[in-house]
Amino acid sequence: MNGQVSSPEWAGDIFSVYDQVLSELFWFLAGFGVIYLIGQAFLVPLITHVVRSRNRNNPTIETAVKTYLRVLLIGFATLTGIIAAGYGRVLSESAVIIAALTFAFGIAGQQVFGSLISGMFLVADPDFNVGDWIEWPGGSGTVEAVDFRVTRVRTPDNETVSIPNTELTSNAITRPYGRNTYRITEQVYVAYYEDAERALLELQQTAATLESALGDPAPNARLVELGENAVTIQAEFWIDDPRDRDMVTIRSDFRRAVKRRFDEEGITLAPPSAQLLSGELTVTERRTESSAPSG
Repeated sequence: MNGQVSSPEWAGDIFSVYDQVLSELFWFLAGFGVIYLIGQAFLVPLITHVVRSRNRNNPTIETAVKTYLRVLLIGFATLTGIIAAGYGRVLSESAVIIAALTFAFGIAGQQVFGSLISGMFLVADPDFNVGDWIEWPGGSGTVEAVDFRVTRVRTPDNETVSIPNTELTSNAITRPYGRNTYRITEQVYVAYYEDAERALLELQQTAATLESALGDPAPNARLVELGENAVTIQAEFWIDDPRDRDMVTIRSDFRRAVKRRFDEEGITLAPPSAQLLSGELTVTERRTESSAPSG
């Protein structure tokens, strides 16, 4: 009958469409897979080896190059798959598609591209390397890797924190452990009626007897502030290679030693209250005789 398609012809059209879709999918996967596998097996290891041999003292560049190579490899493999599937001409000749893709990537990938650029700046910074201890407004820890979007940092609690690269580049970063030695400062509050010079001497000698303190530079002590309720004195001593030491334990040991030594020397630390009362209180007992009742 006119206007109707027979069942064999309809089924043939369906199979033809599926055959075309499967063929395009096959060629896309083939083009993507070949490029990706070759890149992962040969290109990425080769370039990483070259970068490692030229930057043995900077593991940051090695990890960053590996991350960025993988991203570029996925993008190139995807483009190859599209061309292999027969859509290369569409992408090259259609200005509408190119404009739409550009707009979509510009909106959705703004933060991603910002993190990528920030990560590149971190990698290029000679004072920012994997293995460094850093402090930023959100915390502190050791840099483990600079990735495509985030920087991984291991905290003192042995937790791994992923920090957006943009946060590190837009805030001040402190590297307290950037050299072979590190200075520890500890403040002590002493009561006003104590001899400040004697307290300074005892504080300096306590720092000098600490096992982890270096002899050069020698520990010292200084008077920092004449506060409202106490005299603030400060001890300064140096330790070596702080990244291999337990900073919390070192500070705790020093504070315990100061408390013990000041107790032995009779030096009073600042009282916890704002006023220190002194004096004595005498209590006297007063007896009164009562008159006898009249009978």
